[in-house]
Amino acid sequence: MKKEGAKVLGRTGEEKAADFLRKQGCSVIERNFAVKSGEIDIIYLDGDTICFGEVKYRKNDSCGGGEAAVNYKKQRQISRTSDYYRMQNELGEDLSYRFDVVAISDTKINWVKNAFYYIPRRV
Repeated sequence: MKKEGAKVLGRTGEEKAADFLRKQGCSVIERNFAVKSGEIDIIYLDGDTICFGEVKYRKNDSCGGGEAAVNYKKQRQISRTSDYYRMQNELGEDLSYRFDVVAISDTKINWVKNAFYYIPRRV
């Protein structure tokens, strides 16, 4: 039951993030893009830049904001998933990409542009 409640909160946070980004002039392309390697919560255009966004909801900031929860492992997973998205949509390296975090609490939204850099695959 607790897990289901977390999913509902997550979806509510993602909806708030999408509404917020639209109000900032962004165009939401896709939500909850999922492949075997992981999921990207929201993909959107900010001007000419394709943004891969991780949405994190926290009731309050007492244990740190949601942006602090996007650790190296999560960044690497989002980077891998963005590879699949770009491949499926035939998007080249000549386009501009960015990795953002939208941290949401009950009282505010913190949009962290360029929250982290793309983590390349190990060779």
